[in-house]
Amino acid sequence: MDRSELLAQLQALVDRIDGLAERSRRLQEENRSLRQQQETLASERAALLAKNEQARARVEAMIARLKSLEQHT
Repeated sequence: MDRSELLAQLQALVDRIDGLAERSRRLQEENRSLRQQQETLASERAALLAKNEQARARVEAMIARLKSLEQHT
């Protein structure tokens, strides 16, 4: 193998390493973004579950009051 072939192979290797480094950087950024989205969705889910529980408790209280009124009439 002559020197020009070695240099060409070395340049190809450098190019491939640069490409892999860029891909790794993009994947890390995407991963960071997905983790942030997951945290946001988890917070939204917790808030919705709390609202749902509050609504359920209010409905149960109304039903209990209606039953109480029904029994007194």
